[in-house]
Amino acid sequence: MSNIQFQPRRTIEQVEEGTDLAPKFDERGLIVAVTTDAASGELLMQGYMNEEALRLTIETGEAHYYSRSRQTLWHKGATSGLVQRVVQLMIDDDQDCIWLRVDVAGGASCHVGYRSCFYREIPAGAALAERGTDASVDLQFTDTEKVFDPQEVYGDAPNPTIL
Repeated sequence: MSNIQFQPRRTIEQVEEGTDLAPKFDERGLIVAVTTDAASGELLMQGYMNEEALRLTIETGEAHYYSRSRQTLWHKGATSGLVQRVVQLMIDDDQDCIWLRVDVAGGASCHVGYRSCFYREIPAGAALAERGTDASVDLQFTDTEKVFDPQEVYGDAPNPTIL
């Protein structure tokens, strides 16, 4: 059992200006976690943590998340070897969002095989107008080279993140 204690949320001043770690988990017991590459600043992924995942991340210095689709704790990289080592762990002003700056073993964070989970762009505004469409919006790949083959890493297991 963890020795990490979160403080009760008492006042706005305590939460926004104080030194107490008093994270605000949502009605499902989750808090948003945004993860970027510590060296480049590149956005790698967005996930969620429950209290246990946040405590384990703080204790171990490696990213842990809560998988909403599998409804289980998830140590990032436990299966793939693409462990995220925390360089800096930040919390926002009202303590309802975590920001992890990480070094990634193996250079990828996306279970699909790309470096980042954000590998497609949604054309918007002028970019959409240039394409001459206002109905169907086609995503555009910003990254076309996978870092690893998910089939080799995960095998034939069905993708637990697909609805």
